[in-house]
Amino acid sequence: MKSVVIEQPGTLVLAERPLPAPAAGEVRVKVKYASICGSDVHIWHGHNPFAKYPRVIGHEFFGVIDAVGDGVDASRIGERVAVDPVVSCGHCYPCSVGRPNVCTTLSVIGVHRDGGFSEYSVAPASNAYTLPTTIPDRLASMMEPFTIAANITAFLKPQPQDVALIYGAGPMGLTAIQVLKGVYKVAQVLVVDRLPERLELAQASGADRVFNNAEVALAAQLEGVQPTLIIDAACHPSILAEAAAIASPAARIGLLGFSGEPCSITQQSLTSKELSLFTSRLNSHRFPQVIEWMEQGLIQPEKLVTHYFSLDEIERAMTLFEKDPRTCCKVVLEM
Repeated sequence: MKSVVIEQPGTLVLAERPLPAPAAGEVRVKVKYASICGSDVHIWHGHNPFAKYPRVIGHEFFGVIDAVGDGVDASRIGERVAVDPVVSCGHCYPCSVGRPNVCTTLSVIGVHRDGGFSEYSVAPASNAYTLPTTIPDRLASMMEPFTIAANITAFLKPQPQDVALIYGAGPMGLTAIQVLKGVYKVAQVLVVDRLPERLELAQASGADRVFNNAEVALAAQLEGVQPTLIIDAACHPSILAEAAAIASPAARIGLLGFSGEPCSITQQSLTSKELSLFTSRLNSHRFPQVIEWMEQGLIQPEKLVTHYFSLDEIERAMTLFEKDPRTCCKVVLEM
């Protein structure tokens, strides 16, 4: 089978690998579509601190179960499934309180173990979620990106009266816009980015107002508006201090990234307004929720997908995703 392998940082190859056999409790998925994420690019360049090499990348993928391991009902063969990449132990403290995404022995498919940029991939049977026929194959790999927005909004508890601000109109910011507007019916969603093309995508996804802070600081453009809910989907170290400064008293702030650079912020800027700060990593069993949202038409993943490529074109696809944010948003690979 063909698999995209990062042999070591900087070295990407399309390699022939043996067909994997599902272990006990696992299923093998014949992958049909997989989408590229920024973390895949980071693994390629050696910038993901969690990756182990060599690695078959890809954690956003969809396909059909074609084999099962011991203990898995054979009737599952033929199921159309989206795969949750979060593999957890189920019994440590985080798992016991519903936070398997920070399991003490966390393993992420496509990061710690081989992923879905491959003609076949194996995963725990419990991580393979059956999809209704109303969700088309060509959009099914987009399930995972929306679980990220589902996870952070579960903490932030958006309300219709919120004035929400999202930093960054990349894929994560765009999924957050759709969830805030389509699911939670938030009255106002503001988005800030430095690329006009991305701000156009934000408006297409439901943003009410957009701001370009390439030359003029956001605070100077808000005209006194104080957001009550803020999501940082851009993850620059300077953002948290600015978010705290412009936030309404009693606002909630959610962080979606993990920059390794230090961030300077005072306790006073948080406690004086009694701001609530939430962090979010991956997702904690959010696939059923996102499947329901997609089935009900509350989110529109097609608005994010700008390109489809074959697996053979992987380096071109990854390079476009990385280098051309003006015309490229989500890239989907067809197996």
